[in-house]
Amino acid sequence: MATPPKPPNPAEPFVPGGAPPPPPPQAAADCRGCPLHENATQTVFGAGNAHARVMLVGEQPGDQEDRQGRPFVGPAGKLLDRALEEAGLDPADAYVTNAVKHFKFTRAEPRKRRIHKAPSLREMTACGPWLAAELALVEPELIVVLGATAGKALLGSSFRVGEARGTVLEREIHGRPERLVPTVHPSSVLRAQDDADRKAAYQGLVADLKVAARALK
Repeated sequence: MATPPKPPNPAEPFVPGGAPPPPPPQAAADCRGCPLHENATQTVFGAGNAHARVMLVGEQPGDQEDRQGRPFVGPAGKLLDRALEEAGLDPADAYVTNAVKHFKFTRAEPRKRRIHKAPSLREMTACGPWLAAELALVEPELIVVLGATAGKALLGSSFRVGEARGTVLEREIHGRPERLVPTVHPSSVLRAQDDADRKAAYQGLVADLKVAARALK
């Protein structure tokens, strides 16, 4: 039986040319590939060194990222920068982005604090062309996968952080051979129940990032 053709990713019409080189962030601002643009403040494209050896891929923008228009500028981003430096990786030499470019959230009541909500597999798939364009631009030597959502977006729905974290994987991603090191998302460190758990979670993140640093030598 013939394999049915894969349906186009919804964001493809919004990526100029549909292929690399990718557009600037302003082009992504007009993306209507999934409903998340309706409530988010703005599109949050990747940022950093466009020739970075390492690309860090998270889940989606958070509240502060949605307001400021840049990835990893909130508390999780500050913690990530500290962990990178401790692991021997310069944050200024990295490229950081998210699997999904719009903030997905819910509110208990109008004008109440916006509460993060994990993007669906369909939303991750819809945003795939933007991530593919970023990979084609940066051509990183290594991808650090931050958390389960980023892992599912890059490696498939069966991905589990606990089974792969701190290891170097070799996979074909968007038609390119890539090396990846999965780890937890830095926001999970901040959500730890107490100081002892938070310290252990942070040390685990640093240990995984040290694996990434060694893989780049």
